[in-house]
Amino acid sequence: MEISDSDVRAANRRGAMKRAAFPAAVRVRYDRRIARVVISLASGLQIAFSPRDVQGLEGARPADLADAEISASGFGVHFPKLDADLYIPALLEGFLGSKSWMASEMGKVGGKASSGAKTAAARKNGKLGGRPRKIEESAAE
Repeated sequence: MEISDSDVRAANRRGAMKRAAFPAAVRVRYDRRIARVVISLASGLQIAFSPRDVQGLEGARPADLADAEISASGFGVHFPKLDADLYIPALLEGFLGSKSWMASEMGKVGGKASSGAKTAAARKNGKLGGRPRKIEESAAE
């Protein structure tokens, strides 16, 4: 596939628009004291987040996070030991992973929610003998 001059100009325009909309990362570090990845942006803003809240960093040890690198564009952070990448504009928009990963994380939180109605339903089911046992396919035939 050959890239034309117009393709290059269009890509440069998109890059310029992205740089105008989002500040680039200038520094990244893992702060052991607060157990957070801290990204400093060219605007002076700092973003700090727990690695366990980010797809690809969930099970990371502090040593895995220590050598993070900023991409040449300043829009990405790479964690070589984990082979994980973060995209700064997505992070600034509140996305800490793919849509499906974010949905599963929200589901985990929702499943832990407790309410009076949920407690009452659990007690009622318990009085009825609880959750029905699963029937093996071979036993059901």
